Amino acid sequence: MSTKLGQVGEDQAASYLRHRGYRILGRNIRLARGELDIVAERGELLLFIEVKAHKTRESGLLAVHADKCTRLQSAAECWLAQHPDYQHLQCRFDLILLTPRIGLPLWVAPHIEHMEDIIR
Repeated sequence: MSTKLGQVGEDQAASYLRHRGYRILGRNIRLARGELDIVAERGELLLFIEVKAHKTRESGLLAVHADKCTRLQSAAECWLAQHPDYQHLQCRFDLILLTPRIGLPLWVAPHIEHMEDIIR
């Protein structure tokens, strides 16, 4: 994510994941085939997590279209090629949506929705 809002969203998503037992392996990773917002590990799972901070849930979901999913998969393959120690883990693609809470001040933490296994 390139905007300040996006960076704040990634920070909040990473904190959310850490509090739920995920180990963050990398953030905002730029690769030849795309970008990975968060790479995390939990147990036998390796997770490639896309983070979307949008004004509405719908706009966040629309931003994860087929082309975006293809680029995420390609970037994940590139990351795995660079980190062979993780190739034995089961891979999963998740989405974390952050949306503001309607009617509350902007300083109130956004609503966080964690969608697992978004690409099959």
